Amino acid sequence: MPVAGAGPLTLMLPKWIPAKHRVFGSIRALAGLKIRAGDKIIPWRRDDVEVYAFHIEVPAGVDSLDLEFQFLSPTEPNQGRVVTTPDMLNLQWWDMILYPAGYYTRQIRVTPTVTFPEDWAAASALDLKSQTGNRFVYETTTIDVLVDSPMFAGRHYRKEALTDSVDLHLFADQPEDLAATEEQIEIHRELVNQASLLFGGQHYGEYEFLVAISDTIGGIGLEHQSSSENQVDPGYFTEWEGALFDRDLLSHEMVHSWNGKYRRPADMWTADFRTPIRDNLLWVYEGQTQFWGYILAARSGLMTKEEVLGMLGSTAARYDDGRPGRTWRPLADTTLAPVISARQPIGWSSWQRGKDYYSEGLLIWLDADSLIRERTDGRRSLDDFARNFFGVNDGDLGQLTYTFDDVVTELNKVLTFDWEPWLRQRVEQTNTHAPLDGFERGGYRLIFTEEPSAYFKKAESEFKYTELSYSIGMSIENNGDVSNVIWDSLAFEAGLAKGNKILAVNGRGYDADALKKLIKTKSTPLKLLVKAGDVFRTIEIDYVGGLNYPTLEKIGKDEGWLDILLTPRD
Repeated sequence: MPVAGAGPLTLMLPKWIPAKHRVFGSIRALAGLKIRAGDKIIPWRRDDVEVYAFHIEVPAGVDSLDLEFQFLSPTEPNQGRVVTTPDMLNLQWWDMILYPAGYYTRQIRVTPTVTFPEDWAAASALDLKSQTGNRFVYETTTIDVLVDSPMFAGRHYRKEALTDSVDLHLFADQPEDLAATEEQIEIHRELVNQASLLFGGQHYGEYEFLVAISDTIGGIGLEHQSSSENQVDPGYFTEWEGALFDRDLLSHEMVHSWNGKYRRPADMWTADFRTPIRDNLLWVYEGQTQFWGYILAARSGLMTKEEVLGMLGSTAARYDDGRPGRTWRPLADTTLAPVISARQPIGWSSWQRGKDYYSEGLLIWLDADSLIRERTDGRRSLDDFARNFFGVNDGDLGQLTYTFDDVVTELNKVLTFDWEPWLRQRVEQTNTHAPLDGFERGGYRLIFTEEPSAYFKKAESEFKYTELSYSIGMSIENNGDVSNVIWDSLAFEAGLAKGNKILAVNGRGYDADALKKLIKTKSTPLKLLVKAGDVFRTIEIDYVGGLNYPTLEKIGKDEGWLDILLTPRD
């Protein structure tokens, strides 16, 4: 590291990480720090308030320093996210660099060099300058671009060119998981095509999908302007029908190249990685990305229309009937959840609320789309907003910030309407119900049926649980563990809580199918033997409403605005 001369110098490990929306740098994993000027060891002192900072005194006559330290990768999930295994690596640069404080990170230049095991391949949005054996040298870049350009590397690798400028890089625990069919690759090509048709202009020279097909690397879905980090379960290609809940991940993360990375909320753009990021527009950054992620999954064929409708119906119910917390906590306040809870588990998500800006944000934008279509008789839609707002300045590889007022201004260019109070009422005020008008305007209504939809059957099978939130007010894992209880529901009033274990129902050992049968036949009361810690008790729930599963019901036979929204563009 070159230095400007003698005197005090502060070195920083990146702390506030873009796309993480909070303090995230793994300072606890940094070890073995040694700083040298030639042969001389330079003593350092960690700041006792800003613990990501290290203070040193540069001796006279020194124009560069050599820094050495280790990043101690977690070896078990309870230590943090596992990022390296014997077969794979997810290299995130924010944990690999110390940089001098007091400079714009976009003005600090660095030449990345990485050495991998002999038989590994590697992929990144960084430009490769040279490769000698297993040593990869990348073109000199700036630290802000470096942090936004992670790497995947591994022993089992496959690359597919989706377009002239977009590649799909696949890394797997087992080589057989790389066996994608041409039809499946074509679906991913169509994702890129549909995204290009939606946004128009692009803000990357080349884009790299970095995908780990793994159950050993920790889960991730993280956006970058020219790439995305994605982990999907083994079987993503080879068990395609069973991989439903992984198949909107790549569409979501690619949308972020436009929404969140290029067009970035002004309060989320910072000059370095020590300045706090303010998340107040996450209902646009993440909420509209969640919306377009589902829409592009349908338009590209990553998911069928029926699968997307199933997900939308589930979302509508969960954020309406399943979120009594909306009566005290407005959606705007949930944008601070990454900082407040650091994405740690919470016991009462229906009442506390967590990252609701994702899916409730989706509902707001679905509402806006159908409103625009209705008032313009289908001539305009949120597609027009996306193209004009996110696709602007084709070829610009920098960032363009926006504010709440900018969003309102662009919406008014699509449809003249009182967008500011309309948005503020949904975002900044408490509301009894979720914004579901977009469904009925779009030709569907949310209803509850006794039989689960195909979507819920897949969800219960995949995640091995029983969904009773809309009957007695809780979800139960197949082993009897209570995974969620809706605040003020019958289950709540009976004293059940997340973490309890149901051992028996009406005198017989717990069985999910038997419990559903009792509820379906409206047998009452339900007598549950419950274990909480080392305390056993029997509770009763009086309920005669039968099973209830949410689904979207078509209104009439004509094509509605929601049908058109999900239709591929050409």
